[in-house]
Amino acid sequence: MTTVYIAIVCGLIAVVYGIITSQQVLRAPAGDAKMQDIAAAIAEGAKAYLGRQYRTIAIVGVVVAIIVGLFLGPISAAGFAIGAILSGITGFIGMNVSVKANVRTAEAARTSLQGGLTMAFRSGAVTGMLVAGLGLLAISGMFWALLTLGHYDLAVGADRRVIVDTLVALAFGASLISIFARLGGGIFTKAADVGADLVGKVEAGIPEDDPRNPATIADNVGDNVGDCAGMAADLFETYVVTIGVTMASMALLLPNADDLFALMTLPLIVGGVCIITSIIGTYFVRLGGGSIMGALYKGFWTTVILSIPAIYFATQYVLGDMHAVLGGSVALGNLTPDAVAGSTATSFTGMGLFWCMMIGLALTGALVWITEYYTGTNYRPVKSIAKASVTGHGTNVIQGLAISLESPALPTIVISIAVIATYQLAGIIGIAFGATSMLALAGMVVALDAYGPVTDNAGGIAEMAGLPDDVRQRTDALDAVGNTTKAVTKGYAIGSAALAALVLFGAYTTDLGIYFPNITVNFSLSNPYVIVGLLLGALLPFSFGAFGMTAVGRAAGAVVEDVRAQFRDDPGIMAGTSRPNYARTVDLVTKAAIKEMIVPSLLPVLTPIVVFFVILAVSDQASAFACLGALLLGVIVSGLFVAISMTSGGGAWDNAKKYIEDGNYGGKGSEAHKAAVTGDTVGDPYKDTAGPAVNPMIKITNIVALLLLAALAAHTGAG
Repeated sequence: MTTVYIAIVCGLIAVVYGIITSQQVLRAPAGDAKMQDIAAAIAEGAKAYLGRQYRTIAIVGVVVAIIVGLFLGPISAAGFAIGAILSGITGFIGMNVSVKANVRTAEAARTSLQGGLTMAFRSGAVTGMLVAGLGLLAISGMFWALLTLGHYDLAVGADRRVIVDTLVALAFGASLISIFARLGGGIFTKAADVGADLVGKVEAGIPEDDPRNPATIADNVGDNVGDCAGMAADLFETYVVTIGVTMASMALLLPNADDLFALMTLPLIVGGVCIITSIIGTYFVRLGGGSIMGALYKGFWTTVILSIPAIYFATQYVLGDMHAVLGGSVALGNLTPDAVAGSTATSFTGMGLFWCMMIGLALTGALVWITEYYTGTNYRPVKSIAKASVTGHGTNVIQGLAISLESPALPTIVISIAVIATYQLAGIIGIAFGATSMLALAGMVVALDAYGPVTDNAGGIAEMAGLPDDVRQRTDALDAVGNTTKAVTKGYAIGSAALAALVLFGAYTTDLGIYFPNITVNFSLSNPYVIVGLLLGALLPFSFGAFGMTAVGRAAGAVVEDVRAQFRDDPGIMAGTSRPNYARTVDLVTKAAIKEMIVPSLLPVLTPIVVFFVILAVSDQASAFACLGALLLGVIVSGLFVAISMTSGGGAWDNAKKYIEDGNYGGKGSEAHKAAVTGDTVGDPYKDTAGPAVNPMIKITNIVALLLLAALAAHTGAG
């Protein structure tokens, strides 16, 4: 159990780091009374929204926990509850740190660009390390409890099954909360942002974050509940799912209980040592040649470089010179696990797994570079959208859509290379370990992401508080980089989700052999039910994205009407003699976001169940299993394209606007700028609502399918 204890200690170190660093943030000056008043209004709105959102989610969570308990037992229900609660806590912490850091970042930017960068990144590091630390503690703590307190034995098939189901249920709890938080927060932030831009910048001609705009506070609240709380819950879910499913897959595929314990604890210790390297990396974020992105990359690449020897020594410590064999299936249930020899068996070594993890690190670096290329202001995609803005709104949208459609190509190629390479080294487990090493860097990557909304809020506070122009110039420079770091994190999360989803699909096919050994499932393309499943699965991300975009459009329309009404009914607002009713707009967006998030969030939960039973009603069990499995593949492939297209395209639209605001093509107030605002209005819900929410949607669809198999087996007595 030494490796499990090491993982738990590393998780605790991350939490301690988060607490200490958050105290450093809180001790920093919070600016003058006006700045603190604005920050307090943002914090109040964010806490009110999250409170209402979590109360709504809790109702759904309790119902699902009861269902999980009825079909899979109280231990799995407890795993689900722990995953859900910690996902919610992570989101709340992310929001709470952000709303306290934004005003302090604005104040630090009065002094220097380095001061603003340090404060914003430090607050992001708090969120990042707590996401990784709590995620690792959740998985390692649950695994430890099952083996020691529950006295479950990996050598006993029935006990191993309980461990697998509990880890999957833990991942399901984190995923369910994440999809609500990501979608609800995304609807809020983009409805407020789009509404504020359309009436403020386009119709009234006032600057972004002008205090006369009633939607400014709601816009800043949205940055915290969407980009901080939603993102933190999303990455926590991705972390738990990837490591948990890697452990569960090995329990399904590896017959030797002695080798199995070592292999199941390797992801835990890898996650632990990479928390340490991530903490070290945070201290390397310093401005050198004046490049903000370069300063952030110093921390990121330091973490990557230090993680290579750390993962090597962790692998050697846990596995040594291990040689193992994965069977095509393992008989679990009331039987002792046995390897199934034959063509489906895959042999691998400890060093093979190390190289799989190196491929995962390389894939992370490639996705970071590719995403920066498509969203950074120094590269062709963003500049091409800015140039297209000169000829009007329509050409901006056309070029933005072109970049959006182009952007999945390179990520798909590098992900495909990584999948083939890791599979050649260690089969499906190789893919799992590639994803594990990607998620081991979550602490640093989340720190880069959480930095973004803090700088965005800092700029808003600087504008509303009337700080000198040089302060706003510094916060704008920090914010432009923040748009790229947020896009990078989404690309990273989507790439790792694709690998994790492939492992989930592998677990699904393995479970079929375990639970229903007498049923032959035909996954051939000559099977019409496979074609139907692929089509329905590919449709799901598009339908989900449509729900998200429509929700933002409806909510943003309500914001537009409210802001117009306030301008119309109180002329003193534009004259600067009256204060807008910020609270009314915040409350309006809150109600809209809560209402709109329910149906699309339940779509990936209900679809696998409905499809399975509909096919079962018109055909047989084998056809239903084939259709469901094909649906999972369709979701993975289509979801990868939709998510990357939306997040990269939306980030490019946003930074094209920033590029023009920096003085290119006429600068602020020009016709090109107005066209860029229109493009950003389209791109905002792309990159911050629909696109990111596809990430947990891919995994939750696969997890529900796994739990459905377990529930069917428990109900019928199979397995």
